[in-house]
Amino acid sequence: MEETRRDYLPAAGRDWLLPLYDPVVKLLGGDAVRRALLDQAQLQPGQRVLDVGCGTGSLAVMLKRLRPDVEVVGLDPDPKALALARRKAAAATVSIQLDQGFADELPYADAVFDRVFSSFMFHHLSRDVKEGMLHEVRRVLRPGGLLNLLDFAGPEAGGFLTHLLHSSHQLKDNSEEQILALMRQAGFASSEKIGQRSMFFGLARINYYRAAV
Repeated sequence: MEETRRDYLPAAGRDWLLPLYDPVVKLLGGDAVRRALLDQAQLQPGQRVLDVGCGTGSLAVMLKRLRPDVEVVGLDPDPKALALARRKAAAATVSIQLDQGFADELPYADAVFDRVFSSFMFHHLSRDVKEGMLHEVRRVLRPGGLLNLLDFAGPEAGGFLTHLLHSSHQLKDNSEEQILALMRQAGFASSEKIGQRSMFFGLARINYYRAAV
């Protein structure tokens, strides 16, 4: 059977920018932002966790280093980013399962994860892929499971740097109202914005969301 090729937006927007992605995000305060996302998830020993759109593996590696007692799986469509994630995991001497695939076609059985994370990737997706991703996340979460998501605020509150890095077209469906509505439509029992944070002296703003099965 012939495989259908799908397009995707690389983590840094362009393949040649990939080596710069981690240093730039770190400079902008990405590590602290991701750490807060992990703290919000209230992880328990033995839980199985999925990082959707894991990119270069920063969140997945941080998670496994902080919580070696949980099983971590990362998924991304970009083979170059995954190769970097594997090198990063090896350098940190942590064991992470890294899979190639798309957020709206998760290659996992129903109800096999306790937590799903998404960081700095939701705005990259078109409206229909966002809907598909949330339905897929709802499908793979176990009863009582949580989706913890962080992303840039929408165009009305994104901050100067957000608008510099991301067009209004990318951010138009990233408002708080839109994201919460999509979570409800996907069948989550509850969904809420649980925090907001500024990065790089207020030049970019992000929102934290949580949706429960």
